[in-house]
Amino acid sequence: MSDVTDAEVRTARPDDHLDVRRVLDAALLEVGDVAAAIDRGEVLVAVETGREDRADETERVLGALVLDSDRVEAVAVRRRRRGRGIGTALVEAASERRGRLTADFREAVRPFYEALGFAVEERDGRLWGVRGEDEA
Repeated sequence: MSDVTDAEVRTARPDDHLDVRRVLDAALLEVGDVAAAIDRGEVLVAVETGREDRADETERVLGALVLDSDRVEAVAVRRRRRGRGIGTALVEAASERRGRLTADFREAVRPFYEALGFAVEERDGRLWGVRGEDEA
């Protein structure tokens, strides 16, 4: 597991489904069947750690990354937690698991992917990035 600030990255569990969906929906990201992706082990979550004031034992999902094989289908972080390295930790954890990662994305998030070492090119009006083995 990767540690970042006050978060820990782990593979999502079925009981994370609703929180993952909320994080993705808040970022206006459309993803296919999140529950199936969780069942396949293709969803990573960043969960809050170090909270002594929580009455229950639940972990709050701060960010989520959905994979489709080696393609990053979506990565999102709760608005108030952005800029703290959570998205980076999610991508790094995915890279540790898969080696090579690909992603297609909007211009607005190009700096995020470039900072993570993705080689970026334009394809069919979208940006395409590759990181890891056999970079294009």
